[in-house]
Amino acid sequence: MSDLAIIKQADTAPAVRQQIFDVACGVKSNRPVNGEYRLLILDAPLHILNCEPGQFFHLLCPVAGSHQPYLRRPMSIYGYYPERGELHFLYKVTGEGTSALATLEPGRSLDVLGPLGIGFEIKPSWKNLLLVARGVGLATLAPLALEARRLERNLTAICSARSADVLMSIDYFRELGANVITVTDADGSSSVDNLRALIEQQIATSGIDAMYTCGSNRLLKLLQSIGKEHNIPGQIALEQQMACGIGMCQCCVRPFQRDGKIVQERVCREGPVFDLQEAIGW
Repeated sequence: MSDLAIIKQADTAPAVRQQIFDVACGVKSNRPVNGEYRLLILDAPLHILNCEPGQFFHLLCPVAGSHQPYLRRPMSIYGYYPERGELHFLYKVTGEGTSALATLEPGRSLDVLGPLGIGFEIKPSWKNLLLVARGVGLATLAPLALEARRLERNLTAICSARSADVLMSIDYFRELGANVITVTDADGSSSVDNLRALIEQQIATSGIDAMYTCGSNRLLKLLQSIGKEHNIPGQIALEQQMACGIGMCQCCVRPFQRDGKIVQERVCREGPVFDLQEAIGW
């Protein structure tokens, strides 16, 4: 990679963007869905629910006892339902911010900033779609599955986790008509070799027009390899620590490979969704 040129970041953000809102939303529920993850449902006004799959909100986590998060926390949208006035987030309690979020009870309020970022794209010619993700990364892809059904596309979802009891979103994907394949670390089925075999079988039998993933370096490299071999396009939603969430602080800049050069892009502004082949592993 040393022979690649390094160029400065250019503001490649579209000239026209969605309006960003800072709104206090009421908590409708905040409950565990299994031993690791919780589902937060907010009562949200209609004007902030004009979202795209893959976008995120910046959450102002509460101060709760010993939990005193300083910065907002970026969180992918798990679901947005204008007809019900609801905004959903699926999260894992891992640190100060999510620990504070877990204390929110119905009737409390939560300040959210968004919707933010560039979401996934489903081109008209992409009829057979493949989603591959593990853990909470499946939450980011859930709205994409809903959009695929709305557009009447064929969807296969390969859902990965450490064990069967923490597999996420599989019932939801099935309700949307997806062909769901589950793999786990516990039984060895989540190995790269097995995943490659499953995807190659899908290509041979039904065909794949586009691939989508989120957050996993191992899955990124696998799908990049398959995409190059079969000339299949794809997109990845990247996770990154952020401060402002709107591109001002440059905290979330990452390198990408584009046209033989290394470009620096802000995950919050030019992403979080990027071309699969342009992403650089970490």
